[in-house]
Amino acid sequence: MHGMMGKPPMAATEKLATSKVMLLMLVVMTGVAPISLYMLVPALPVLATTFGRDISVAQMTVSLYMVGIALSQLIMGPLSDRFGRRPVLLGGLGLMVVSGIASVFAENLPQLIAARFFQALGGASGMVISRAIIRDLYPRERVGAMISLVVAALMVGQMVSPLTGGLLETAFGWRAVLYFITGASLVITIFIALALPETKRDRVEGGGFRGDVGKLFTNRAFIGYLLCQVLASQIIFAFAGGGPYIVVTQMGRNSAEYGAWFACTGFAYLVGNLLCVRFAPRHSLEKLIWFGLALQVGGSLLNLIWSFMGVNQAPAWLFGTQMIVMVANAFVMANSAAGAISIRPEAAGTASGAMGFLQQGIGALVSQFGAYLGGHYASTLPLMSAIFAISVACACTMIFIVPRRDVVVSEELIAQAEEDEGGMM
Repeated sequence: MHGMMGKPPMAATEKLATSKVMLLMLVVMTGVAPISLYMLVPALPVLATTFGRDISVAQMTVSLYMVGIALSQLIMGPLSDRFGRRPVLLGGLGLMVVSGIASVFAENLPQLIAARFFQALGGASGMVISRAIIRDLYPRERVGAMISLVVAALMVGQMVSPLTGGLLETAFGWRAVLYFITGASLVITIFIALALPETKRDRVEGGGFRGDVGKLFTNRAFIGYLLCQVLASQIIFAFAGGGPYIVVTQMGRNSAEYGAWFACTGFAYLVGNLLCVRFAPRHSLEKLIWFGLALQVGGSLLNLIWSFMGVNQAPAWLFGTQMIVMVANAFVMANSAAGAISIRPEAAGTASGAMGFLQQGIGALVSQFGAYLGGHYASTLPLMSAIFAISVACACTMIFIVPRRDVVVSEELIAQAEEDEGGMM
């Protein structure tokens, strides 16, 4: 039965893990919320004109959507540990469909903003639960590769989503974008309902949200992996916040050129994820993280040196080196996320939710900070210094916080033994 609780039998788990349908489900459940965010962005000026409001008010359809994504991960992750991946995911996607219908019939901008917030709150359940499902189905050493594979497939959709939204708005009007999002989310919900079994592990005695949080946040390895993943993600937010001001204001280039260069960094991140998938079977999770950290610090240091020398006032220098950082970033983020959600597998949803919430919440602040550094100085040096500092801090989490590999393995074996004992009771 689909709704059956407890960990699936080993044979069923292995079949799910090798299923192309499961990979497709992981991609669509992860991507439905972020792709829906980017699709509406090209229509923001039209929204402001249609409702007679300032563009800053129309921008709230994006900013509050991002708040909804952050809150969703904090809420849906623990709920999926308590009630199961499948019912919480279907509930979240159902909320997205209902909110999408409300957005289609919104009569003013505040109604649309509210509908988009709840759309994100429901849709982002797929982002957090997909990581938990990956940990349910795959051993620790394969989790990073699977996260990278899902991200790589997802990025293709994210790259074309603004173009798709723009074409729909141009041809049929801005409400056509909302119709498309709502229809797609309904199809995805039906697909998940028909194809996804329950993957959640049995809870051990004494589990629950408070127990999970207590055991996770008193675990050095979890804290280290968590901070490593969150800090690595802040490099992207900082550069995305300051990049437009550097290219357009400091370098005197147009926004279209900035968009093309920024797309190159996105492509580099995609390549990094694909390389991670290729190397994961032959290397341990820790080795992949250390490789990424070394490349990440090295690339950030190069951009800092270029800033001191004044040579990266040309986009090719700035973005060329940043592409190295983004390849490295993919290794660090996927594998540190795998390490964090593997510390206590039966609480993978809570771990994934905490990670996603911190990533998005801190990212909003770091993005603003990056915009300040890029927009208030006549040099790339302040922003590159900040990115280098974040890279070093990210490496320090692995050096000073995450215990040696044998200690981490011992802790995971203890958690696994507790889980197995709980499943036998």
